[in-house]
Amino acid sequence: MPLLPPINFPKWLEENKGLLQPPVNNFCLYKGGDFIVMAVGGPNERKDYHINETEEWFYQYKGGMLLRTVDDGAFRDIRIEEGEMFLLPGNAPHNPVRFANTIGVVIERERPAQSLDRLRWYCEKGSHPEPTVIYEESFHCYDLGTQLKPVIEKWMASEEIRTCKACGKVADAK
Repeated sequence: MPLLPPINFPKWLEENKGLLQPPVNNFCLYKGGDFIVMAVGGPNERKDYHINETEEWFYQYKGGMLLRTVDDGAFRDIRIEEGEMFLLPGNAPHNPVRFANTIGVVIERERPAQSLDRLRWYCEKGSHPEPTVIYEESFHCYDLGTQLKPVIEKWMASEEIRTCKACGKVADAK
């Protein structure tokens, strides 16, 4: 397999800025045998938390972002400002919140054949002593861009799925 040429990232952004706008917000720059490199733009905010069995590396090229996580049994927000990088450990529930006119780079591992990614929603309405899961769905990830949408649509369409079993409150669809 021939080597791919380097990407002049500022030039690529200028020529492809439309690819990093809602509703998709991301573009795969490289996909090798071990790593996936994505450019990600804002704005983007969802309610689900993603759980990947492998590490994810975040770098903020332009503007800041907020990485909502669950760490040691508690919600924790991590700000990643322009020029900063952060390595998220595997199996850490996380929800990246990207603001308007921001650009980041995310590097993920190709998923091993037996691995499972998960999307998880927590109860935000009840008074719980620790993060309380309302719903979770697992899948082997081969294309996050296409696989997330049906799971999120399923969540949004079902009040039963969005009902917290601990407190009985119904989570907002969005």
